[in-house]
Amino acid sequence: MLGPTIETARLILRPPEERDLDGFAAMMADEEAARFVGGRQPRSSAWRGMASIAGSWALRGYGMFSVIERESGRWVGRVGPWQPEGWPGAEVGWGFDRSAWGRGYATESAAAAIGWAFDALGWDDVIHCIDPANTPSARVARRLGSAVRGSAYLPAPFDNDPVDIWGQSRDQWRTRRR
Repeated sequence: MLGPTIETARLILRPPEERDLDGFAAMMADEEAARFVGGRQPRSSAWRGMASIAGSWALRGYGMFSVIERESGRWVGRVGPWQPEGWPGAEVGWGFDRSAWGRGYATESAAAAIGWAFDALGWDDVIHCIDPANTPSARVARRLGSAVRGSAYLPAPFDNDPVDIWGQSRDQWRTRRR
């Protein structure tokens, strides 16, 4: 295992494993679910994306977690610290299978991942890169206590359109959590 396992009331967050590919590939094959997380992709590209996340764990000591529904054991999404080369900051991002939408999983898991990034990784600040049309993710960011800081372009191949940069400091996070 490349990193920790974090448990919330309904979810288990752990580094990705090869057995997560079916769920990851299904999410990335769904045009609506993949719309704001790289776009629809064939299984082979989804594998490379998942391997990139696992590689982040190996190279940097952090990466997105696979999100597992505790009750069913089903892979439902990915969430967590993410900062590939050229990224505009230290991000906690998320993407979920459409079957998991509307259940509060993004907020629950992202809160756990933000807390871990601040406490275990020592991050001072966290951002979320959100397409302006992605209103559900903007609502999640707002529920987490983040605010829009401006816009930026992601590195290629995601550099066609600007994203809104949401964020908050560790001090702001801790003040809200008290």
